Amino acid sequence: MYSVESGRGALARLNRAIERLGDSTGTFILSSPRVWHFCGRALAAQIRRKDVRAVVLFDDSETRKRLATVEGIARNLVRVGADRRAVVVAVGGGVVGDVAGFAAATYLRGVRLIHVPTTVVAQVDSAIGGKTGVDLPEGKNLVGAFYPPKAVIADPGLLATLPHREYHSGLYEVVKYGVIADPALFDFLERRMPAVLRRDPGALDWIIPRCMAIKARVVSADEREGGLRQILNFGHTLGHALEAATDYRRFLHGEAIGWGMMYATCLSLAAGRLGEGDAARIIRLVAAVGPLPVIGKIPMKQLRKIMAGDKKTRGGRVLWVLARRVGKTEWGREVDWTVAGRTFANLPEIAAAGGLGGK
Repeated sequence: MYSVESGRGALARLNRAIERLGDSTGTFILSSPRVWHFCGRALAAQIRRKDVRAVVLFDDSETRKRLATVEGIARNLVRVGADRRAVVVAVGGGVVGDVAGFAAATYLRGVRLIHVPTTVVAQVDSAIGGKTGVDLPEGKNLVGAFYPPKAVIADPGLLATLPHREYHSGLYEVVKYGVIADPALFDFLERRMPAVLRRDPGALDWIIPRCMAIKARVVSADEREGGLRQILNFGHTLGHALEAATDYRRFLHGEAIGWGMMYATCLSLAAGRLGEGDAARIIRLVAAVGPLPVIGKIPMKQLRKIMAGDKKTRGGRVLWVLARRVGKTEWGREVDWTVAGRTFANLPEIAAAGGLGGK
């Protein structure tokens, strides 16, 4: 178990979270140059200067989410004198959290970790649950560890400086939570999406803790992803394959998940697991977030090979998370590849009909 601080002004409680960990030989901040440029001053003001031993910055682009980056972080921690009583504070989005978390999990066989997520996707999803990892050329997050942090400090005020595209990308994960577990959240997004898109504080202050609570509830019931936790992968099977097939350069993570959720919705409809009305609602809500990068001419044969090597497969079988209705999903379902291929071929047309033009 670990503490989660959420809400405007939560960043002011960071120093107290560090102090609650007890005896420490110093705080070591892991972040990226881009994030630190926008958030460094605000964060540094919350930690006693004498306690910060070093700030280690690394490239947080998806293409650098590799073992080599973890090695670079570990070597930097050695140089600045981080020992087993160190506290690592990861400040950034999903890539920073995944990479810094894996570095903390493996450095000296594990040092204490606190997450300060600075993006929508990190605040509502990746900072909660203890998953860490890096990519291989063959696929996303194939090397990693379950390593829960000691605390998470999620302050929606940090989202104000997010670039427009990155902010929108994170909202696809918010839509996911409505689909998989929360009809009330889904309804709220249908009614209030314009306010969400303009970063209305009231809307975000309602959405973020609600998503965090869903993630925490699911993870606490299935810490190692043996059952229920798999519903969090709705849209991720195809989404991760799209990222890998395009060398992590065409899509932001949430954008790939947006395509993946539409695809999983269409598969659910084709498999007779989801009604047409709910399928249309899901596709319309994904479209309401905004246009997605075009898929382009990626052959299904290539995507199938990537998906077969994904960590979620069992014995080479690709198992899907399918929607049953808004707020309810099921996991571990196989779909005939003829149906899967035909659905993928029709996906751009389905998206266009739902108002989701490419960019």
